[in-house]
Amino acid sequence: MLQISIVHHLLDDFAQRKAAKDVGYYVAVTSVDSIGDGRVKQGTGEVEFPVLFSGITFKLFKGEVLLGVVQEVLRYGVLLQSDPAETVFLSNKKMPDYRYVRGDNPMFLNDKLLSKIERDIVVRFVVIGTQRIPEKREFRAVVGLDADYLGPVS
Repeated sequence: MLQISIVHHLLDDFAQRKAAKDVGYYVAVTSVDSIGDGRVKQGTGEVEFPVLFSGITFKLFKGEVLLGVVQEVLRYGVLLQSDPAETVFLSNKKMPDYRYVRGDNPMFLNDKLLSKIERDIVVRFVVIGTQRIPEKREFRAVVGLDADYLGPVS
């Protein structure tokens, strides 16, 4: 029972951390390798156990090509979600040959390729830069479509 409780606390702590500077987003714990001897914390009576575990992480890198789902279309660009990264911005300046079309369902339209970028469309993009937001424990990314085979995925 103690081991199960320790693993539950590890998973809870893991879920709350969201992202770290060095490794990116915490995605999953794959294995618990060892649980050390517990130490009582002075003043609280809580017991801490050193735990060695393996896990899966995800970090955005400049130049990496990824997929994201359009969450919102704005006049100056598009907000995407590329799980687990929730703040991915595609500027209209980084979408060659696309023009903004306003209306009830705003979109960016490419007349040459007959393609459009609108809400809930999957887009293939390249990461231009990232920024870590420590207080939110997440990363922001600026992305573009300035290469071959990038854009809406059919």
